[in-house]
Amino acid sequence: MLILIQRVSQAAVHVDEVAVGQIGPGLLALVGMEPGDSEAQLRRMAERLLGYRVFADEAGKMNRSLRDTGGGLLLVSQFTLAADTRSGMRPSFTTAAPPDEAERGFNRFVEICRENHAPGVETGRFGAHMVVSLVNDGPVTFLLRP
Repeated sequence: MLILIQRVSQAAVHVDEVAVGQIGPGLLALVGMEPGDSEAQLRRMAERLLGYRVFADEAGKMNRSLRDTGGGLLLVSQFTLAADTRSGMRPSFTTAAPPDEAERGFNRFVEICRENHAPGVETGRFGAHMVVSLVNDGPVTFLLRP
């Protein structure tokens, strides 16, 4: 499992020109599922995502987490994040979880995040062609790995 997080002042996901998920200040998380991602990994990554300190404190240092700020969380499934790009000029997706496994894992990850982040968790639509818009605040972007 890989999660690319971006601190945003706002973000939205549209499918067929209809907003299916949107947040104000918070985190946009692009989630790539890999084969064999376990319940323990999903829980650990949710804990890291919600607790990762990327928001400024009163001194301007990144010491506050999404939990601390109560900001929004927009989760978007993105299988291309798990692509193997080590060779050639075209990505291979053999390192990404198969669609059925990825959907189950992503949906479970969303549930875990919703259980642990009451202020709100929005999502895109799994398997759909999504248009993601965001205003990256900083810019601040991190890749979380298990």
